[in-house]
Amino acid sequence: MTPRRSVVALTVTVLMVGCSPAATPPPCPTAAPTADQASGLLQGADQAVVVTSKGGFTIDLQGDAAPIATTNFVALARCGFYDGISFHRVIAGFVIQAGDPQTRANHGDFDGLGTGGPGYRFGIEPPADGLNYDVYTVAMANAGGTDTNGSQFFIDLADLAQLPRAYTIFGQVTSGTEVVDAIGQVPTNGARRVPLDPVVIESITIQPEPAASPTEG
Repeated sequence: MTPRRSVVALTVTVLMVGCSPAATPPPCPTAAPTADQASGLLQGADQAVVVTSKGGFTIDLQGDAAPIATTNFVALARCGFYDGISFHRVIAGFVIQAGDPQTRANHGDFDGLGTGGPGYRFGIEPPADGLNYDVYTVAMANAGGTDTNGSQFFIDLADLAQLPRAYTIFGQVTSGTEVVDAIGQVPTNGARRVPLDPVVIESITIQPEPAASPTEG
C-alpha cells in the first residue's frame, strides 16, 4: 500500500471509530434487587460520578453497609433513570434531595412534587454501626414507613445527628463537595424549598475505584 493510501485508510478507520454508536443502556429495573442479585451487580460499582448543571461530584458507594439500596441506586443510574431529574428540595444547612422522576418533565413546583419513584418500593436498611448522618453523607429518602425506599436520595449539608436512624446510608461524597455546597445555596421558592433555577442531574456514571497512583520518589 502506498503512503497516500495508508493515510486515507487510517483516516477512514478513525472516522468509523469516532462515529460508532454509544452502548445502549440496560433497561431500568421493575422491582427492587434481591440480596443474591446485589452481590453480582455491585462488582466494580465503587463510585458514582454525578454530573449536574452546577458541576460534578463523586460519591463513594457503601455496598457492604447497604447492599439493597446501593444496588438499586446503581441499577437506576446505569439505565439512565436519573438523567434529566432535578434536585427538587434544597434546604440550606440541612439537605439537598433528588430522585423524583416527575421532575424530568417539570423542574418547578407542582402538586405531587416529591412523591415520584421507580414504580416499586423496598425496605429500609438501618445504618450500619459507625455510619452517621455526617456532612456529605448520601442516604435514601423515604415516605416514613418501613418499606418506602424507592429512587429518592438526599445529601447532608451538615452533621445531622438529630435525624432518626431510619434513612439508609449508602454513600459519601468524597470529591466535588464545593458543588454540593453550591447546590445547597441556590435560591428557592420559600416554604416548598424548590430551586428557582433548576439544578438538573445530567448523568450518573458508575465506576470502580480508581487504581492508586504509584508512589513517587
